[in-house]
Amino acid sequence: MIYTTLPNTNLKVSKICLGSMTWGNQNTEAEGHAQLDYALDQGVNFIDTAELYPVPATAEISGRTSKIIGTWLKKSGHRDKVFIASKIAGSGDYTAHIRTTGFSPDAIAEAIDLELERLQTDYIDLYQLHWPERDTNRFGVRDYKLDTKWQDNFNEILHSLNKAIKVGKIRHIGLSNENSWGTMRYLEEAKNHDLPKVSTIQNAYSMLCRSFETDLAEVSMRENVGLLAYSPMAFGVLSGKYIKGNASDDSRLKLFPRFARYSSEQSIEATKRYLKIAEDHNMSLAKMSLAFVNQQPFVTSTIIGATNLDQLKENIESVDVTLTDAVLEQINAVHQAIPNPAT
Repeated sequence: MIYTTLPNTNLKVSKICLGSMTWGNQNTEAEGHAQLDYALDQGVNFIDTAELYPVPATAEISGRTSKIIGTWLKKSGHRDKVFIASKIAGSGDYTAHIRTTGFSPDAIAEAIDLELERLQTDYIDLYQLHWPERDTNRFGVRDYKLDTKWQDNFNEILHSLNKAIKVGKIRHIGLSNENSWGTMRYLEEAKNHDLPKVSTIQNAYSMLCRSFETDLAEVSMRENVGLLAYSPMAFGVLSGKYIKGNASDDSRLKLFPRFARYSSEQSIEATKRYLKIAEDHNMSLAKMSLAFVNQQPFVTSTIIGATNLDQLKENIESVDVTLTDAVLEQINAVHQAIPNPAT
C-alpha cells in the first residue's frame, strides 16, 4: 500500500480509502465486516462513512452504515489502526428525515454525538460537511443561480467544529461537494480568526468527471487541501460492465437507474474509448480508471466502493498500477474530444 500525509497533519493515510455507502442496503453487516477485514489486511487504514449512508437514503435505514462500522470496531478492537472519516448531511429535501436545521451549532453538536454513538468510538478523525448549506451547483448541476436566502455562516460553522475539536470529539475537518469560492471562504475565515483549517475536500473525480481540474485543483495544491476522490469508477460505469452487458442484477445502476449522471450518451461513448485504451494496454478498465485518479498530484486518497470482495481486491490492486505517458496521452485525447460528459 502507498500512504500519503493528510494535509496540515502528520498523519499517514492509505492512498486507497474504503468507501462504505452500500453497507446496510446493498451489503449486509457481515459483508461490510468482511470488506473491512480484507482492506485492513491489504494496508488500507482509511474508512469513509456519513450519517446519511447507506444511499439511496431513507429514514428507515439512515445511519445503518456507520452502525456496521461501529460493530466491527467493537468486535475487532482495531480502532487505533484505522482513520475514520464521516460527514454531517447538508440541508435539503433529501435529508429532511435527518434534520432541517442545516449546519447550526446545535445541528453540528447533535450530528457528531449521534455519529460517535453509531460508530462506538470516542472520536472521529476527519469530520466533513457533506455538501454546502447554501444552494449552489453540485452533483453535476449546471446553470448557476444565486441563492439569495442564505446567510453567510462560514465563521459560525468553523467555531462549532472548533468546539468539537477542543473537547476531542473530532480531530480534523473537511468539505465535500464544495466549490472553489466556498473552499476559499473557509480558508479565509480559518486564517483570519485562528480557526481550524480545512484538510480535505471530498468531491467526485474520475475520467468521466474532471471538473475538479478547472479551478479546485489549483486551490487544492496552493492551499494544501487534499482531494478525497469519490465515484472514481463513476458508479461502476468505468468498470466497462454496463457497455459489455455483463453487469449483475444487483449492480448499482440496475438497482437504482435514477442515478443517471454517468449514463449519458456522451459518457457511454467516452467509456467505450477508454475501454479500448485499457484493452490495448492489457489492463482492466477498472484498474486504469482508478490508477488515473491515484496518480493525480492533488489527490490525497481515492475512495473506492465495492459490493463484493472480488471487486474490492481489484480496486485495491490499482494502487500498484502506474500509467505510462503514452496511456495518459490517449486518455487525455478522449477527454479533449468528449470533455467532462458527466459534469
